[in-house]
Amino acid sequence: MQQRVFAKRDAQHLLVKAPPASGKSRALMFVGLDKLYNQGRRKVIVAVPERSIGASFASTKLTEHGFFADWEVKPEHNLCDPGSSQGKVGAFIDFLNGPDAILVCTHATLRFAFEKLSPDAFDGTVLAIDEFHHVSADTEASRLGALLRDIMNGSDVHIVAMTGSYFRGDSVPVLSAEDEAKFTPVTFNYYDQLNGYQYLHSLGIGHHFYQGRYTDAIGEVFDLDRKTIIHIPNVNSGESTKDKIEEVGFIIDSIGLVEDTDPDTGIISIRRSDTGAILRVADLVDDTDQKKRADTLHYLATVASKDRDAVDVIIALGMAKEGFDWPFAEHALTVAYRASLTEVIQIIGRVTRDSPGKEHAQFTNLIAEPDASQGEVKVSVNNMLKAITASLLMEQVLAQNFTFKTKHPGEGGSPPPGVITIKGFKEPSSDRVKQIVETDLNDLKATILQDDTFAKAAAGSVDPETTNKVLIPKIIRERYPDLNESQVEELRQQVVVDSVIKNGEVREVGDKRFIKMSEKFVNIDDININLIDSVNPFQRAFEVMSKSVTPSVLRIISDAITATRIEFTDEEAFALFPKIQQWAKVNGRKPDVRSEDHTEKRYAEALLYLQRRKQQHLAAQRATETDEES
Repeated sequence: MQQRVFAKRDAQHLLVKAPPASGKSRALMFVGLDKLYNQGRRKVIVAVPERSIGASFASTKLTEHGFFADWEVKPEHNLCDPGSSQGKVGAFIDFLNGPDAILVCTHATLRFAFEKLSPDAFDGTVLAIDEFHHVSADTEASRLGALLRDIMNGSDVHIVAMTGSYFRGDSVPVLSAEDEAKFTPVTFNYYDQLNGYQYLHSLGIGHHFYQGRYTDAIGEVFDLDRKTIIHIPNVNSGESTKDKIEEVGFIIDSIGLVEDTDPDTGIISIRRSDTGAILRVADLVDDTDQKKRADTLHYLATVASKDRDAVDVIIALGMAKEGFDWPFAEHALTVAYRASLTEVIQIIGRVTRDSPGKEHAQFTNLIAEPDASQGEVKVSVNNMLKAITASLLMEQVLAQNFTFKTKHPGEGGSPPPGVITIKGFKEPSSDRVKQIVETDLNDLKATILQDDTFAKAAAGSVDPETTNKVLIPKIIRERYPDLNESQVEELRQQVVVDSVIKNGEVREVGDKRFIKMSEKFVNIDDININLIDSVNPFQRAFEVMSKSVTPSVLRIISDAITATRIEFTDEEAFALFPKIQQWAKVNGRKPDVRSEDHTEKRYAEALLYLQRRKQQHLAAQRATETDEES
């Protein structure tokens, strides 16, 4: 990853998308020093979201490993030490006017300092923004986003933007399409990361559904033999008991009996009820004693990050996510759906650091099953769908990358490894579409999967071809308004093909490869774009649910989706019309809106919609004719 970034070091605006724990801070040091020594830049400013993350950019002896210079941050220019962000504005301005080259501060300090400065004060600087997903294209919601645009437009600043999760939970893009086009992207995904590790070689993404209270179910997925971070639900969520201290008590009781609590570190020693061994637990939920929690955090940062035996379990609520470093963590156990996909990615990132003895890491989402006797069925179903689709996205990111090519008539022979040829496939024809495919495909999938309409479609409530040819293109147009219709179609095919192939089970029989699509195996050499378009690209969402819950719960989910029926658009209804005609021809009648068959019911609803639209069109036409006659 650092080699890829350094190869692009001459770019004025560099966007690095790489998972947590992949070495982005060291990559920034290499690029920043090159810009200081070889590209005429005078200063490097590193902005991080929290003071604790500033430690990742502390002084580092790079020459010991063969680099041409060391990364040196003088103590007075480490503005991530205690004190208010506003109070450090003077030191920030003094740095800009002084002789020293490197400063580290928080996003907040950068914002407050900018209020006292004009954009041209950043001439000659390199501005590095860590955890770049905190920026937003919504200038009303993100002062950091507005600041960035002002500096880009009002100075010759060089920017290095870094993020471990380029997905915003609020569905607002990090940058506008126009601004993002100014950046040179470097992408390094989880698949790349795991292949480069010495110890950790696999990452599992799983769900566990429960009924009743989560504190009664957590023992079913809490493996006491693995280093675990447990994130309990937000107190405002439906899964919370509203007493976070008591919830921690239940988790501790599921382990065993408390022996003692270290007065200096706050670490709780618990004797396991099954084996009698001692487990060391850090409680970051209880905030009634701020000094005690500060002591625990200090112990985790200074001792537990280096000593595998220092702690076994961390229980947290809002902490131990972004930038938190516990390399020995093997299992992230998260209770309840997280509304932000960014938060999910950050939590997963806590267990993906390479560490001796850690061959596998696991993320488990403990999710409440919808209960028909409760009033929050709609919310519960929505959370369940979003949790599953978020995990599907992670499975997509972890899957092997393929290159897709058009299969021309008469073309024979096997393609090179990693290349799949498809009849009728449209390859990217422009640099813009190629760039999106190479660096932005997973981000686009995230946007698609976070769309409320698509989440229901992924659960099987919408015809696959409508999903592929109506919903996905609509989302692509909204995300990339600069693309023409031909480019939208090229990108649509890339998303659908990539998703279907990565979700499909591949088997080798002799010298042939078969992929499972729509419950049947197809020779990979024979696949075509029409066949792929007939498959829901995220059909595993429904498969996950159907295999994980009882038929009665599955019925509740189906009823809840039907109750919040996806409204038709003209485009969707017109796309279904040929199928409605074919259905009527085969069955000898029109589809019935009261049918128990989901597909027939959907066709009938589309037909009614088209009839209403025809009536509206004729009425408008008659009104126009009347106006012309008068």
